[in-house]
Amino acid sequence: MSVAAVSSPSSAGSSRARVMVVDDSAVVRGLVSRWLNESGHFDVVGTASNGRAAIAMLDRAAPDIVLLDLDMPELDGIGTLPHLLEKRPHMSVIVVSTLTQRNADISLKCLSLGAVDCLPKPESHREVTTSTGFRGELIAKLQALAGSRHRKQVAPTPAPRPASPARRTPLPRPQTAAPRYLLIGASTGGPRAVTQVISNLGLALQRVPVLIVQHMPPIFTSVFADQLRAQSGAMAREPEHGEKLLPGHIYVAPGGRHMGLGRDNGQVVIRLDDGPPVNFCRPAVDVLFRDAAALLGNSALAVVLTGMGSDGTHGAQALVEAGSTVWAQDEATSTVWGMPGSIAKAGLAHEVLPLAAIAPAIKTAITGSGA
Repeated sequence: MSVAAVSSPSSAGSSRARVMVVDDSAVVRGLVSRWLNESGHFDVVGTASNGRAAIAMLDRAAPDIVLLDLDMPELDGIGTLPHLLEKRPHMSVIVVSTLTQRNADISLKCLSLGAVDCLPKPESHREVTTSTGFRGELIAKLQALAGSRHRKQVAPTPAPRPASPARRTPLPRPQTAAPRYLLIGASTGGPRAVTQVISNLGLALQRVPVLIVQHMPPIFTSVFADQLRAQSGAMAREPEHGEKLLPGHIYVAPGGRHMGLGRDNGQVVIRLDDGPPVNFCRPAVDVLFRDAAALLGNSALAVVLTGMGSDGTHGAQALVEAGSTVWAQDEATSTVWGMPGSIAKAGLAHEVLPLAAIAPAIKTAITGSGA
């Protein structure tokens, strides 16, 4: 059993996020710890080579965030996760795993059990060492989580705002007819949030096509679609290029490809492409939203859920100008209020709603009642 306390000298009294690294590879533990300490934003307060060691040192290390590998001896990641969250329920856990079908299944299960995000890592130690993409994504995710945790902990209760908030452009009045298309965009914390919304839509789900862009790598999006199908009973899957949109079907953008919309013989169809990343993302919410604005006019309801970054904001602007409705998840219930916060701050959200209120509001918009 390998346990190590690696608190930096500045840990005491530091406002930096406290991170624990749990991985059976000493090479990975050492590299990640060095990266985090060098970034200047984190204090690595401990490392462990397996789940039992992590649980044993949790109270002493008192981390804000845990990076949890899936494949470990003695006690693996999915076996460790419930014990960690039972001891520190407000701690954020990011699951780290290689890109395999098995690990995708387990990672999505971990998200349903309370992990906030999953991060694919290269298969070999050499690739971990040389992959600037893995290092960059790791740091970005941790910074987003740390910033969100800090704001929620220290932000005072805001004073009432004036009735005329500043907006870059005035909001057009949303359409009064029931929306005929439901668009959902999400990133960090999204799988659990999307699943909660979809599984509570009831009969409203059968009235509209649902198009989902969740920032995830290949394999993971396919597993995510399978989970949505199991939770909702609706047909949920990654679509094919040129596929027609059907009510009651859920279309999940495949990892590594953009999902937009096109026309074929006058009908709206799915458009998939391998174009460059947009907002550093592929798939990107902006791609779907921009196409929807051009082809669906005022008949779409777009919902932006928890996620880091600002993907979706430019597309939301286009949707609003086309007369469609845009909603954003509120900060209190978002894992990271990056994407929905960007839309709200730009004055593009017709509603800013807590997660639990989103499905009922969608049902009312689509059916005219809460049924």
